[in-house]
Amino acid sequence: MPKQDNQQIKDEELYEKLREEGNSKQKSARIANAAARDGRKKVAQRGGESGDYEDWTVPQLRTRAREIGLRGYSKQRKSQLINSLRNS
Repeated sequence: MPKQDNQQIKDEELYEKLREEGNSKQKSARIANAAARDGRKKVAQRGGESGDYEDWTVPQLRTRAREIGLRGYSKQRKSQLINSLRNS
């Protein structure tokens, strides 16, 4: 079966670089598509500061997990929640 190109990724070069850095597929796709749409410089300026997950409480982490659609987070310990959120 021939390999299909992922048509959802607008900036393949940036996507691959982000994946090599260890970012999740979803996060890499979001960043690459935003960069293709708005320009890399603008996306870099936007950035974001949400603080370290280690500083969050478990209820805050669970709320965040629910917001981004993770499953199975309700029984996870704090370290497991953090890992799940970082790799989503």
